[in-house]
Amino acid sequence: MILVIGDYYSGTGPALVTRYYISALSNGAYPSSHGRAGVGRVKEMDYIASTGKAARFFELLIKIPRASVLFLSGHSKQNILAMRIGRLFGKRSAYLMHGAVEYENGINRVFDQEMAGDERKMMRMADLILAVSRQFEMWLKKNYPEYSSKISHVTNGVDWELLRENATEDERDPEGIISVGGGMPRKRIINVCRAVEMLNRKGHSITLKVAGDRGADSEAIDSFPFVKDLGLLPHDELMREYHRNKIFVQDSVFETFGLAPIEALLSYADLLISKECGALSVIKRTEDEDVINDPEDISEIASKLENLLEKENHTRLLVELDRENTSWKSRALELKAALKGIEK
Repeated sequence: MILVIGDYYSGTGPALVTRYYISALSNGAYPSSHGRAGVGRVKEMDYIASTGKAARFFELLIKIPRASVLFLSGHSKQNILAMRIGRLFGKRSAYLMHGAVEYENGINRVFDQEMAGDERKMMRMADLILAVSRQFEMWLKKNYPEYSSKISHVTNGVDWELLRENATEDERDPEGIISVGGGMPRKRIINVCRAVEMLNRKGHSITLKVAGDRGADSEAIDSFPFVKDLGLLPHDELMREYHRNKIFVQDSVFETFGLAPIEALLSYADLLISKECGALSVIKRTEDEDVINDPEDISEIASKLENLLEKENHTRLLVELDRENTSWKSRALELKAALKGIEK
């Protein structure tokens, strides 16, 4: 039995990935976001349902001895504890890395040695490290060569149920642009602001909506008069925002595989993403106008945004997505195969 351990309830991107895996491994039954211990027990999979620290600890003690392998999604002290308990019972573990905390915190100018230390501990203790895209796997092997022999990947999936076939174009702002990442410098939303400023000076009337938490770039982003700061949004509301805006742009200088570009595409938004985005693992046959080659090149961003204001690319990109092979059901099968390799 696979025991899934990790945050599935907070509403963050990694938590959403964890929920998708729980659902796919349990034949489509989503876990409760209220964390009732014992909910979700099925033949081949179980998960730690409790959200409180004490309750999680006791649930770990009960469920780890029954498991054949531990699948830990994301880094946390609770997950480190789970790995240690697992070792006591001879259980092997796989660590799903949604990002590179140590590296990303450096880019975002938010230095946290304790968090970086937790990430290192999990990499060291894991029997298998899984990246969320092929690109991220290669990056990890290059930057953490001491762990390269146990690094692989399982690409994030696509939730095809999000496809809003009944939505109307009347809802969409023809010059609306949205980006996700708040004030995190690695998202380079400040460069998108500068590009939009160039376009508005040419006569456009673009509103740039920015979703996400505050960060080191927030004050600078908010200084642009055309920016609307949405803050942190519930997932359902974020999906509605994707549909209200014509273009989704992600100018990240480092992006393992956030779900946002795929979700925006499934809401029929046109897509402009940097070449660093792991979502390109599943978005096939992109053209030059779909991709930002240099996230620091304001003129390139402005030119490609202006092109999308006149045209569209979501139809072509959606057609090229392989519905069967990109589904979470398919990803769950890949995950099972990967975990079989470390089961005793």
